[in-house]
Amino acid sequence: MKIAYLILAHNTPAHLGRLISALSTSSASFFVHVDKNSEIADYQAARQAGDVTFIEPRIRVYWGDFSQVQAILMLIRAALADERRFDRFVLLSGADYPLRSAAEIERFFAADPDKEFMNLVPMPYEGKPISRLINYKLRPGTPRPLRAVQRGLMVLRLLPRERDYKRCFGELLPYAGSTWWALSREACEYVSSFAAREKGWVRFHEHTRCPDESFFQTIVGNSPLRPRIARNLTWADWSREGGAKGAGSPATLGLSHMPYLVSDPSFDEKVIYGAGPILFARKFRNDSAELVVSIDRHIAERAAQRA
Repeated sequence: MKIAYLILAHNTPAHLGRLISALSTSSASFFVHVDKNSEIADYQAARQAGDVTFIEPRIRVYWGDFSQVQAILMLIRAALADERRFDRFVLLSGADYPLRSAAEIERFFAADPDKEFMNLVPMPYEGKPISRLINYKLRPGTPRPLRAVQRGLMVLRLLPRERDYKRCFGELLPYAGSTWWALSREACEYVSSFAAREKGWVRFHEHTRCPDESFFQTIVGNSPLRPRIARNLTWADWSREGGAKGAGSPATLGLSHMPYLVSDPSFDEKVIYGAGPILFARKFRNDSAELVVSIDRHIAERAAQRA
């Protein structure tokens, strides 16, 4: 099985190299989009960690904005166009890290080649309000003079504050989930084809909130691939103690998380998307080398015990 890891990177160049190195095998390739807000020179060392392609052109990516969808679509299309014909496409951030060895992860995907690992719930749902689609969102990358004009038009009600998403969606049911997923080639081809064909639907999402958590989910959730969906494989600390619940960002992982990370964790039925294995965790800092070394040591010891 050939795996294409699609990576959104923006602020952890040193950790990106560790992530790529940990997942590198003869069957794995890496397609990386480095946020244009970041200095590309900081990421050059990561090229040496594996079979890495830095995609161009780069765009400026903003949290909760359609630019995240644009960057992900660029990664998908770059990997699909590669002549090596990858079987599995795994979306990660540059702040992720595996909790299993690269060989274990590849065996895991080989055992379920047709399963689509993507969190999916119908909207509205807890934390996924339908207002994300209804409320017209101004783009953060828009030049200030134009944003001022847009705000004025909204005050005058010449630019709608709210939209009827059903007019655009038609028979499509809105779904939402988490940004990170691991899809088959068939699913990525379906997503790419849909986005190229349904240009009006895509444009609608340019002014929605957090479209990275609903754009791909709605496409796959309304496709013939829907019965193949299982929960995603990436864990993050959203606990209140983690300090980020409700703030739009999970806690940064540190040595205090080590007992959980090396406990062979898995999702249970109590979480919103149900039970399932955990292969990756986020988010790690640029200076997380000590934590990563501890995780690697645990993975190696576990492999030795099973040998």
